[in-house]
Order: sequence, then C-alpha cells, then structure tokens
Amino acid sequence: MSLEAGWGRPMWPPESARSSVGWQLWLYRIERVLAVLLLVVATAVSLGAGGRDGHWWAITGAWVAVTTLWVLGTVVLAPARLRERPAFALLTFAGIVGLGSVLELRDLTYVIFMIYAFLAAMRLRPTWLAFGGLGVTSLLINTLGNGGPVHALRERPGIWITIIVVQTATIGGGGLLSAAVARQNEERRRMLDELAAAQAENEGLQRQLLSQAREAGVLDERHRLAQEIHDTLAQGFTGIITQLEAAALAKDEPAEWQRHLDSATALARENLTAARRSVRALHPEHLDSATLPDALAGVAARWSARTGVPATVTTTGAPRPLHPEIESTVLRVTQEALSNVDKHAAAGRVGVTLSYMDDDVTLDVRDDGAGFVPGPGPGFGLPGMRRRVQRLAGTLHVESEPGGGTAISAVLPAVPAPPEASA
Repeated sequence: MSLEAGWGRPMWPPESARSSVGWQLWLYRIERVLAVLLLVVATAVSLGAGGRDGHWWAITGAWVAVTTLWVLGTVVLAPARLRERPAFALLTFAGIVGLGSVLELRDLTYVIFMIYAFLAAMRLRPTWLAFGGLGVTSLLINTLGNGGPVHALRERPGIWITIIVVQTATIGGGGLLSAAVARQNEERRRMLDELAAAQAENEGLQRQLLSQAREAGVLDERHRLAQEIHDTLAQGFTGIITQLEAAALAKDEPAEWQRHLDSATALARENLTAARRSVRALHPEHLDSATLPDALAGVAARWSARTGVPATVTTTGAPRPLHPEIESTVLRVTQEALSNVDKHAAAGRVGVTLSYMDDDVTLDVRDDGAGFVPGPGPGFGLPGMRRRVQRLAGTLHVESEPGGGTAISAVLPAVPAPPEASA
C-alpha cells in the first residue's frame, strides 16, 4: 500500500465513502453536518458557563449566526461537485478557520468548533496544502488561548512548534493512511466484482462450449457409425449376397448349396452381433449406474475377459462428478484406445490411469505392444479420439515407436457436473 497515491487528492472523506453505501456513506453524511453539531455544542457549553452580559452575547451571537450561515452555505447545503473543487475547498477552510478563530478569541469553548477545521483542511488539494492547513489549524487551536500565535511562539517557541508539528504529522499521516486504505479496499472490491463477472462469463462460455461439443458429438457419432457400417455391416451384407448367389448357382449340388447357405447364415449372425454392438455404443450406459473410475474399471475388466490381455485401472487425485460430456468422452476414448490395442498392438499388458487435478482430468492408456510410427494414417481410431477431445477444449497426445509400445494421453478441462446431474 503506497501513501504516495494520496498526494494530490483530498484526504477526507475517502473516495469509497463518497461512492459506496453502508456505514461509509453514513460517515460521509455525518461529516457534512459535523460543523453545525460542533458549533451547537460549543454554544451550549458557553451558555451553560454563564457570567456574560447581554452586550457580549449580542456580539457573540452575531458571530455565531454568521458562522452558521457560512457552514450551511459551504458545507451542509453546497452541492457535492462544488465541494470537490480545490478553490471552493480552500474558501471553505479559510472561512471556518477565520470565523472559528474569532469565536475562540471571544470564548475558549469554541475550540470545540475549531476541531472541524482539521477536517476542512484535509479536503484541500494538493496534499502539501492540506498539511499547511492542518498546521495553521493546530497553531491557532493551541495558541489562541495563550495570548495568540505571536505571543506564544515568542515566549516558548520550542514547545509550541513541537506540539504543532507532531499534531499536524499525526492527523495528516492518519488522513493519508485512511485514504490509502479506503482506496485499497475499493480496488479490492472492484477486482472482486471483475473476478465474479469473469467467472460468470467463463461459466457461460463453458456452457456454450459444451453445447457446441454436444452438437459436434452428434456429427462425430454419425461419421463413426457411417464408417462402422461401411467396414462391418455393408461388407457383411455383401458377403451374404455373394453366398446366397453362389447357393443359387449350386442348387443342383446339395452339399455345395448347403455350404454356401451355412456361410450366409453365419455372416448374418455376425452382422446382427455387429449391429447390436453399434447400437449399444451410442450411449455410455456404464455411466448410468457407476462413477467414472468404476465405469473405466468395468470396461477394462470386460475387455480383459474378452481379449485375455491384463488391463489395470488406477485413479489418482480426489474423484468428483464431472460434466456428463467430459465423463462420456473419457469413457469413449478409453474404449477406443483399448479397441486399438486389441486390433493392432498384440500387447501383453495395458495400464489405464485416470488423474483428477484442480483444473484438468487426464486419461493415460499405455501398452507394451508392437507400437508404430505416429502420423497420418488410414485408420479412424486416433482421429476420432482426437476430435472427441478437441471439441471439449482438450488435447490428445500419442507417443509410440515400433517395438516400444504406445502411450495415449488425453487432457480435458475438469468442468464440474451441474447440480441436476450430480444430485
């Protein structure tokens, strides 16, 4: 916190009090009527003291009336914009100090009113002028009851100068510190408001991103299904037609006819199994009744049972519910990676690691299989995984070399599950 930031600005009241609500705003309002209040208190104390004749009260009352009008015109009723002007602040201070000095000379009890001159001085700009006003106020308050400034400084200059300097430095330093703290609090409040706005905007962008990802996912699923139909069902139907046509040509040879018919039947069963597998793949049903780590463990266990290759699943960090699109993508990438291992790697072991971090969730799938040279290829597995991950603002990295196994790492933003999804 730097006090230099207050130089050239009024030390009182703090800017945050002039622009905010709550106790600071009430403090600012009290400051506007404090001069009248102090003047009333000083007059009441003077009246209570007694011992004054009518002539004295007539003159003093006139000065009190003039001072009241001055305070009302320059402090209480003056528009805020006018009070902020340096020239008007200097004029206000000069009137307060001059009228207050006259009243204090007539009765020392009006030193109570002169206290307000310290606040009026702290409104002056630049700061050196405010310190000068504080010094003048301190000089008058402390010496008017001791024969006046000239007499007091002539008799005991060291004592009075020390008192004035200490008082001025204390009040002025406190004013600068208060203004600096108020500005710092206002800056913190502004930064918190900006942070809250940025967080709300970020949440909106995340929702928009996930919505776009969902739309892109539909197109991606259509592309995947089209390729799968071409690679499996279409080829299977072609084989069935071929076998049935061959059976028609061999209808005079019962054994050959039966062989082609059996082949067509087997192909039909295989195609039915493939079609059912494609339908099941449209929805990650494993996540309906299990957490993501449990779902990955189930996928790996079923894959190991089918392929005979050991697959272990390890979870690090604190598991927590993530957005369904994030969890579905992690599950799909795992399934596709294991499918690639089964088709191409000839691996003896597979390790799957799911890592929960503060802002990201990471999936690593490693095998000790044949490996390959990463790069563009005719397959659809890796490009499909990369598209899935990138549409959710994630990244996919592949490390492999012939004979050195393969490591696939997917990093996705750890977007928390919406309340309705995690309930």
